[in-house]
Amino acid sequence: MNEVLKRISDIGIVPVVKLEDIEKAVPLAKALVEGGIPCAEVTFRAAGADQVIAKISAEVPEMLVGAGTVVSVEQAEKAIGAGAKFIVSPGFDAEVVAYCIEKGVPITPGTSNPSEMQMGMKMGLEVVKFFPAEQAGGVNYLKAVSGPYASLKFMPTGGVNAKNMNDYLSQKNVIACGGSWMVKGDMIAAGDFAGITALCKEAVRTMHGFEVRHVGINCADEAEAEKVAKTFGCLFGFEYKPGNSSIFSGTGVEVMKSKYLGEKGHIAVVCNNVDRAVAYFESRGVAFNKESAKVKDGRTKAIYFAEEVGGFAIHLLQK
Repeated sequence: MNEVLKRISDIGIVPVVKLEDIEKAVPLAKALVEGGIPCAEVTFRAAGADQVIAKISAEVPEMLVGAGTVVSVEQAEKAIGAGAKFIVSPGFDAEVVAYCIEKGVPITPGTSNPSEMQMGMKMGLEVVKFFPAEQAGGVNYLKAVSGPYASLKFMPTGGVNAKNMNDYLSQKNVIACGGSWMVKGDMIAAGDFAGITALCKEAVRTMHGFEVRHVGINCADEAEAEKVAKTFGCLFGFEYKPGNSSIFSGTGVEVMKSKYLGEKGHIAVVCNNVDRAVAYFESRGVAFNKESAKVKDGRTKAIYFAEEVGGFAIHLLQK
């Protein structure tokens, strides 16, 4: 996958920004970065969009900024000249698509039917926009087209919000969702950038869905593990479930038959997408034990952090 599209996939959410006041460009971009969403699609529905893109590109380089609602080659030229790293259009315009391909800038044109999707594939596109997502059939539509267009990926936009975002992101053919619920126009106008950061953080938490799944206890040998697991069963009525290397007591306690990772044991945290969670943590300087990764069908299902927390090894698991 194209490097920019891969980064969009890692981030998972693309805020669609309509900005009337160019002076708010930098504080808005910084609010998004602080909120954990270092990405924005600046829509050309507002005048001066190219100036906003140029200002963000120059002053907030960690932000991945692109242009949205690009409906002509002239607009695409302005956006790319201003520093846009990706282009998004509401419909499929072959001339605009061809121009962006020629310039080496990824474009996700709007599609809502198989004919448009097939046109995108014919022109060599990896990802297209699905717009307007909810009105065009939503998640069920994307499930239906995943068969004949298995290699094509989508970025749904239009009616996507905090409540249905994960319904889309759970689909294998979706790389990210576009939306504006975390960059509301009234909040931007009021300069409520702290509020925007808070909405972004909430969206990121919702997207990842982190939950503690179980705690692992290290034991010296199988006999000790059996004793510990049965003790939890006697105390709380948890089901005794022996395995090859450990014994589960219920679903929340895993007792290791020999010393495993972690001075005291390990804690398993589940999330909606392990690969996206790894990218999120790595962008914040958190390292992982790559040798511990378990991969299936090209997707990471489990991986340990490199460092312990409070004497416990921490690993992420796919929900």
